[in-house]
Amino acid sequence: MRQSRFSALLLACAAVLPAAAQTRVAPPSPVDVAPLPAPMVPAQAVQPAQQAPATPQQPPAQPPAEPQPVQPPPAPQAPVVPQPVQPPPTPQTPVEPQPVQPPPTLPNPQPAPPVPQQQTGLPNPNATLAGKPGDPSDVDEVQLTAKPVLLLAGQASWDQGFQKLSEAMAVLRGDAGKAGLRIAGRPLTLFVETDDNGFKFEAMLPVDKAADAAAALAPGVRNGQSPAGRSLRFVHTAPYDDIDSTYETITAYLEAKNIVVKDAFLEEYVGDLKDPGDPNLEINVYVQPK
Repeated sequence: MRQSRFSALLLACAAVLPAAAQTRVAPPSPVDVAPLPAPMVPAQAVQPAQQAPATPQQPPAQPPAEPQPVQPPPAPQAPVVPQPVQPPPTPQTPVEPQPVQPPPTLPNPQPAPPVPQQQTGLPNPNATLAGKPGDPSDVDEVQLTAKPVLLLAGQASWDQGFQKLSEAMAVLRGDAGKAGLRIAGRPLTLFVETDDNGFKFEAMLPVDKAADAAAALAPGVRNGQSPAGRSLRFVHTAPYDDIDSTYETITAYLEAKNIVVKDAFLEEYVGDLKDPGDPNLEINVYVQPK
């Protein structure tokens, strides 16, 4: 059965081939040529198109580097010339010690010239018996030198004491001017006797010389000498009304030191006797040991 079908197929082909060889087939006209429809592709067979990879951005082109100048090769160093060896320094000759020169002889100090009482050579009306200021907080021992004075004796009660002393000093100053005498120191008062009612005194004014016998002096005024010798000085700087407290200090000091003194006390008025209440009134009080 199978062989008969194959034989029939061969016979059919043999009959067709001679006919085709004899018949000339004309080419198709252009009008008849039409594009064939695209074959149908199953949806499953369609694959999504692969996206082309993004082209990477190229970096901007760098400008060509400028050519650097060619550095010349370093010059060859000169060969080191060996230096000759220096001989060691000759030791210096030791310096001979020079004899020490004695210091120059200084001239012997000259004693200071005595201080004049005044630049003009005239006596100083403000000079004190001690010649130097006293210390209100201390007691000092001084040596008094006698001076010529105009002297006026008097007496007064304690209440009138300051006024009487001021009046006596004014009289002495007036007589010194009339007699042509120069005042040579601060006024003084020597208290020669005291009691409860008052005191007796000798007012003194130091002058450059004694008054002439022919000089017209006030009643009671005469020439005299100020006290001299070893003395203890106490300084009172306060109103004259408070001078009793200074005398109490003097008495306590003498008793504590067992010093026996003369009965007379000497006051020297560094300040003027104008106001008994002057807080700056300075008075030197001298007591003379026996």
